[in-house]
Amino acid sequence: MNKNLSIYYDKEGDLLEIRIGKPTIGYFKDLGNDIFERIDEKTGEIKGFSILNFKKRAEKVANINIPLPSKMGLISA
Repeated sequence: MNKNLSIYYDKEGDLLEIRIGKPTIGYFKDLGNDIFERIDEKTGEIKGFSILNFKKRAEKVANINIPLPSKMGLISA
């Protein structure tokens, strides 16, 4: 199954959101260091990530690593 990946940046709030698939009701899990994982409330599936202070972070480092579990199903065979 293919899933759309959308990226949204809120300049005023300095927040980057990476969304996977269609929006669903869910909650955020704090991964630490101002990075949050969005979880679907019913399925437990990862639906995206939010990064606070993104611009400040991007100015300091070249890469921002977010561990992606294999259960995300972003790539279909």
